[in-house]
Amino acid sequence: MMMNRKTLKSDGFAGFRAFDSLEIIRIPQGTGVFAILRPNEFEPHFLKISTAGTFKKKNPTLPADAILAEWVDGADILYLGKAGPGSKGNRGLRNQIKEFLDFGRGRPPGHWDGRLIWQLTHTDELIIAWKEVPAEEVNQAEAAYHAAFVADHGRLPFANLVQAKVRN
Repeated sequence: MMMNRKTLKSDGFAGFRAFDSLEIIRIPQGTGVFAILRPNEFEPHFLKISTAGTFKKKNPTLPADAILAEWVDGADILYLGKAGPGSKGNRGLRNQIKEFLDFGRGRPPGHWDGRLIWQLTHTDELIIAWKEVPAEEVNQAEAAYHAAFVADHGRLPFANLVQAKVRN
């Protein structure tokens, strides 16, 4: 079965809201996984300079040829991420997604993941979906979704630059 919006829905993902209409308060606070998807008919156009914040004095912008090389033709999933409990147990989907969106607005991030999203034009049209997963299963779930995507497309989603591994 092809890894796409339909399979995510059938696997229990919820939300499926465009960035510009997302209400953060409606995102669950629990741990889980989330996906960034392109809307139907979305064609990739890239900014010369990323809107993402600087991370540890590193510029998130990639050269045009490098970012285009990461695009996965035919895939509607652009990024698969996770939201664990954090060291103090106060993280989760709502905080992780809020920080992800803030990263795209130029705020310094707590992590570097998914930065290629913020070099696309029209990011307000992108769609976010999430699935609550118990904290002890988050790493396994993210790794499984990455593996399924790679099995279907031969590579990771556009904005995933490192494949998740299960940590023991």
